[in-house]
Amino acid sequence: MHASHGSGASLFPEFHGGTGFPVVALCTSAGGLDALARVLWPLPRDFPAAVIVSQHLRPSVVSRLPELLQRHCDLTVRPASDGDRLTPGHVLVVPEHSHMLVGADDRVRLIASGELPPARPSADLLLATMAVALGPRAIAVILTGGGRDGSVGVRAIGAFGGSVLVQNPDTAFAPGMPRAALESEGRRSIALDHIAASLVDLVTR
Repeated sequence: MHASHGSGASLFPEFHGGTGFPVVALCTSAGGLDALARVLWPLPRDFPAAVIVSQHLRPSVVSRLPELLQRHCDLTVRPASDGDRLTPGHVLVVPEHSHMLVGADDRVRLIASGELPPARPSADLLLATMAVALGPRAIAVILTGGGRDGSVGVRAIGAFGGSVLVQNPDTAFAPGMPRAALESEGRRSIALDHIAASLVDLVTR
């Protein structure tokens, strides 16, 4: 395990609570299906947090991610629609062609991503809106993926009192996103197969 410390408002695995339920964003890219399955499969059916899944997709790809993840998950998994309400024990998957925003009313908004970068869907955009809307209720999890998407978002999560978990780059199919997150926010990383237990501990303490 790599350990480092930054000046963010909340260091893993401390959860500072706040009004309402926690919201967990699982952000990933290359190698994400396996990583997501290994995080979601151990979570109990009564997991007391809402979950968002954001995996980079080409606009030309029709995503089967909700269907594939449901096979590995006791939680209810479905593609997000504009205006959906976040609900504990439910997983919303950001659909292709879209970025997701989170509002203070615990509803999500989808905006068209277009054909050009930034990464689609953008982890940075999702996490920044979660930070502002949810404050300490926001939990960011950065999993395997190339590039640096999410590195600005985790800084925003920390600035507003949320929590950040980062997959150990040594256990990642593509270590770019986890490494960038660690460099950006100075969190400590955790082995992929320990993330689910850490989330349960984080949201139930």
